[in-house]
Amino acid sequence: MIDLRSDTVTRPTAAMRQAMSQAPVGDDVWGDDPTVAAFEATVAEKAALPAALFFPSGTQSNLAALMTHCQRGDEFICGQQSHIYRDEGGGAASLGGIHSQPIEHAADGSLPLDKVRAAIKGHDIHHARTRLIALENTFRGKVIPEDYLTRATGVARTHGLATHLDGARLFNASVASGRSLASLCRGFDTVSLCFSKGLGAPVGSLLLGGEDFIARARRWRKTLGGGMRQVGMLAAGCQHALDYHVERLADDHRHAQQLARGLATIEGVEVLACDTNMVFVSFPEAHCGGLGEFLEARGVLMAVSPVTRLVTHLDVSEDEVRHVVASVEAYFLQ
Repeated sequence: MIDLRSDTVTRPTAAMRQAMSQAPVGDDVWGDDPTVAAFEATVAEKAALPAALFFPSGTQSNLAALMTHCQRGDEFICGQQSHIYRDEGGGAASLGGIHSQPIEHAADGSLPLDKVRAAIKGHDIHHARTRLIALENTFRGKVIPEDYLTRATGVARTHGLATHLDGARLFNASVASGRSLASLCRGFDTVSLCFSKGLGAPVGSLLLGGEDFIARARRWRKTLGGGMRQVGMLAAGCQHALDYHVERLADDHRHAQQLARGLATIEGVEVLACDTNMVFVSFPEAHCGGLGEFLEARGVLMAVSPVTRLVTHLDVSEDEVRHVVASVEAYFLQ
């Protein structure tokens, strides 16, 4: 099947599986898994942040960051459509007792800074105390502008707030912008990086930040059930992805553009946006059910809805993109 539902559906390559099978391991809860330790140190150095901590998922990494930055009853500012607010099960509220203050996104994926400033609350006892601003890069495939990130982190510092970056697809932002990982992390107190999306590892995210912060986040990871044992096998897959799968993200971006151009020629289909490895498409609502069944019968998986997100990744080739376009066209020509 050609699966365009998400880049989370990627499968580990044969070379990645081999690297995982040969990884030296230890007990990570005791701190003696050499592969995990080496991976954490490598990425921390690339990000120019002091320390890193391995997590099984980006959701848990983000949640541990929130719970380390904020106490119960505190507040963080985030995007109305951001993953940390909308798509992580309400963990900040239900598990951390942390209040969220969502802001509607601008067209480029940023949060308007006048609205951010207006949302910051001080020490009035009627209000939750604002402690943190959380941003996301990329957001729906869009690379957040560099000057905006500089201004946003500056606003946070001016108001005494911490900053967290959900960088689930930050490597896509790096490849698309030509900027280094360290440059994209600059100004943020903490950053979460995911290796199981476009980079193709089966499991794994890192939380990066200061040494004291990461030590406190380690305790929250344990509390959240994220203490793992011979996890070096998973870290080895992430290290292989870091070594071999970053530059090739440019292929995914190129395939997304190819997909967008092809779909844009089909009557009844409207391409709404195409950034990095994501294409957003509008299909007529009356056709969504039939189109999904038609495509699946032809070996194509999409989460078809009136606004559909299509995501290219390392398991989608140029020929397969052509097959997808031809299949959608065949449906609308019936």
